[in-house]
Amino acid sequence: MPTICAKLLYGGKRWGLPLPRVRRHLREFDPDVVHVVNPVLPGAAGLAAARSQGRRVVASYHTDIARYARHYRLGPAVPLIRSLLRGLHGRAHLNLATSWAAIEDLAGHGITGVRLWPRGVDLHRFHPAPVPRLTGRPSPLYVGRLAAERGLHRLAPLATAAGGFRLVLIGDGPARAQLERTLPPGTVFTGMLHGDALAEAYRTADLFVFSSTTDTLGLVLPEALASGLPVLAAESPAARATLSGTTAARFFPVDRSADLAVHARALIRGDHRTEARRHAAESGWDAATAGLLALYREVLTGATALSA
Repeated sequence: MPTICAKLLYGGKRWGLPLPRVRRHLREFDPDVVHVVNPVLPGAAGLAAARSQGRRVVASYHTDIARYARHYRLGPAVPLIRSLLRGLHGRAHLNLATSWAAIEDLAGHGITGVRLWPRGVDLHRFHPAPVPRLTGRPSPLYVGRLAAERGLHRLAPLATAAGGFRLVLIGDGPARAQLERTLPPGTVFTGMLHGDALAEAYRTADLFVFSSTTDTLGLVLPEALASGLPVLAAESPAARATLSGTTAARFFPVDRSADLAVHARALIRGDHRTEARRHAAESGWDAATAGLLALYREVLTGATALSA
């Protein structure tokens, strides 16, 4: 699908174009079910095309666009965003969300009857292994987009040389230049990593840090746990949903990030790798995929009514 780069919007992120050719592609492929991921922009075009052709539609919610709008000083647009989400999700035969926190978000937008779709993690790729560290000092690791809404300023206590850590940031985004200026020189910026390179980077760390309170799920959390890493996460519903039930995680209040170093040392000193892996093993892709296929079958048999 063609994309455009909006330099003034979200740091130049590329956006898919909702072109009419979507209808032609759907007709040629002739799917039984159309699954629209985040039904805005290209997703909205796919949803409209599917409904116009009489196809069954599943929509899933992954991004709290309204909360992101507030971070980027677009608060006045929030009512419009909520209305747009209600209208788009209301055209699906079934709506899914990947965490209970996300289901609550949708309820706040007036979208009800949402089903849980637990996401999985590749347990074969992400696993503990004794490989050399990226640095000589204990390494807290962050993986994700380098953007304002991810709360990366909260990680500053883990980047100071005096604390005995060397913070490693994997990813890229509009906040990278500012972070490179404000975080201590010893901070490691790797840029984007994928596949086996990313999996190896997890295994070289001593601790995973999750500073975001805006994520609806946080796919990096099960990846870190599967790699045997204990997790230090900012207090948020999404983090709680993923990390509840394991002793390999601690939470910190977003207004008390100065205590991060204390929590980090405690997690690193503890032997949490086996427990982290055990918790992640409950979230393999086999179970997640089987659950999604069962939901598709419900839609095909008409067991689910149109949301609106």
